[in-house]
Amino acid sequence: MRKLYGLNYKKFFKSKMNLCEQCGYHLKMISSDRIELSIDPGTWEPMDEDMVSLDPIEFHSKEEPYKYRIDSYQRKTGLTEAVQTCIGQLDGINIAIAVMDFQFMGGSMGSVIGEKITLLIKYATKEFLSLIIVCASGGARMQEGSLSLMQMAKISSTLYDYQSNKKLFYVPILTSPTTGTEMAL
Repeated sequence: MRKLYGLNYKKFFKSKMNLCEQCGYHLKMISSDRIELSIDPGTWEPMDEDMVSLDPIEFHSKEEPYKYRIDSYQRKTGLTEAVQTCIGQLDGINIAIAVMDFQFMGGSMGSVIGEKITLLIKYATKEFLSLIIVCASGGARMQEGSLSLMQMAKISSTLYDYQSNKKLFYVPILTSPTTGTEMAL
């Protein structure tokens, strides 16, 4: 853990892409900031924003119901899920991009994240678009049990078709923190 005693002014901090002027350390970014830095202004077209997690295995814990936890993260982050998917342009080139957000349940992958990324890859395949996936995930979502574990297989299978069969361009970006099975993306 770094101990830093200098000041970083918010107005300059964002323009430096969350880079500390004193130590050169990159601090974590939310998905919206990553999208803003990556996609040409005015070209962001979100996909599948209305998809939200339910409670597929009726997970109950003593602390709080799964649905309540999802609702609280939706209010806290303003996101419907831990990934944003879109079509946009990068330096004038049409691309498909998925950006995960660690602030939403530690970026844990559940059924909706797997489905949103799979649909994005299928769309990119159909439209012959380059694909970028920015991973910031803490692993599979335990509240969805084996359903969340199956998402990596589904995504990997779709990516295989995208890369091997269609020979399209894919860039995976692993950010901090990325752990667990999502490193396979």
